Amino acid sequence: MTLHDLLLVWTAYVIAVASPGPSNMAIMNTAMRHGRPAALAMATGVITMSTVWGGVAATGVSTLLASYAHALTVLEIGGGLYLLWLAWKAARMAAAPGPPIIDVVIAAPSARILYRRGVLMHVGNPKAVLSWVAIMSLGVSPNATPTAVGIALAGCILLGILIFSGYALLFSTAPMVRAYAKARRWFEGVLAVFFAAAGIRLLLSR
Repeated sequence: MTLHDLLLVWTAYVIAVASPGPSNMAIMNTAMRHGRPAALAMATGVITMSTVWGGVAATGVSTLLASYAHALTVLEIGGGLYLLWLAWKAARMAAAPGPPIIDVVIAAPSARILYRRGVLMHVGNPKAVLSWVAIMSLGVSPNATPTAVGIALAGCILLGILIFSGYALLFSTAPMVRAYAKARRWFEGVLAVFFAAAGIRLLLSR
């Protein structure tokens, strides 16, 4: 594996992970609603499951997973229902009356609950492991050494930590919190539509 191959893998990973998706949107929402520690707890859960899927892809277990249609169907149904549940929660927040309170962060669930939510964002999405397979296939040849695969995987994990944590840090800043407070109902409404569309798409993808 050459440096060019590694850069190809890492660039593809950054594009895939940094682009808007359910996990990033959830981290952003948590950061603006509950503050930085809460967002970092959720980001840690997302990073954990992303690392697990990366390990699955790197070791080739994903090939076996992809061959079992029933396993993928169960994951897709579970992930779709979870996203619809998040959409329902966001819709309730959007419909809640009352003016926003500027510069006041809403009390957050425990770090353990938020970490679990972050894990569930990825564990219910079989496309995460398939994306990992596609990314690793770009630069990792079948005869690549375990060391080369490990370097590619470690680089992706580090980039994932920076990206997911970066979302948590950026959207928990005072300007972002104020923006959320002023447009809370609008933002939660958009989030509800986004999660609902992602959940329905996942349920219908079979």
